[in-house]
Amino acid sequence: MSDLKRILAGFAALLASLITVPALAVELPEKAGQALERFLPERSPGAVRKGPVAGLYEVAYGAQIFYVSADGRFLLQGAFLDTETGENVTEQRRGELIKAELERIGEDRMVIFAADEPKHTVTVFTDIDCGYCRKLHQEIDELNQRGISVRYLFFPRSGPDTPSYYKAVSVWCAEDQQQALTDAKNDKPVPTQRCDNPIDEHMQLVREFGLRGTPAIVMEDGNIIPGYVPAEKLAARLDGKPLR
Repeated sequence: MSDLKRILAGFAALLASLITVPALAVELPEKAGQALERFLPERSPGAVRKGPVAGLYEVAYGAQIFYVSADGRFLLQGAFLDTETGENVTEQRRGELIKAELERIGEDRMVIFAADEPKHTVTVFTDIDCGYCRKLHQEIDELNQRGISVRYLFFPRSGPDTPSYYKAVSVWCAEDQQQALTDAKNDKPVPTQRCDNPIDEHMQLVREFGLRGTPAIVMEDGNIIPGYVPAEKLAARLDGKPLR
């Protein structure tokens, strides 16, 4: 073998050693599945993978993650930290699941304020009657000017069949959803309307994501920032700078 071929072969071997094989879907052991059915009888598991430590299986219910032992004796819901890298393995995986759930809903089931020259996209769970949601929306033009597109989903914290809920429905059913949302957040009247709408789907995501308040800002990696963040700081975070 020539020196060049040896170098190329060595380089190929090096590349192969650097490739990380993603976790593959596996079948959940019978006893583990039975245990999950007992503790979570009203829910059906989604993706199943081997957990971060031997003997555990990772089971996703939407964006919620559980770990269960193969024999079904132990069930854990909590975070795994990699002490070598400092990464929160569970939160990283949760971010992937959240992104997948948002893709499943699709942008056609969101109210979008798109930047003319988009650099980033955030997804915001909003309550029309929430003060800090309104404060964030007052900066929507600045966010768009900074190249940040905002995708809204509705989280009427008062629950279904309430005035806030029906305001969200009316906004969705409006001919101009963006203007209707802006008007509603400014306490301007929005004609009451009813139509096919995704508000209940949005609220199902609220439950799956474990959201407690609004606004809830979903970043591009699926991580969630609870509460209001000024446009300048949000832009800095999206550009990779720490959020202070």
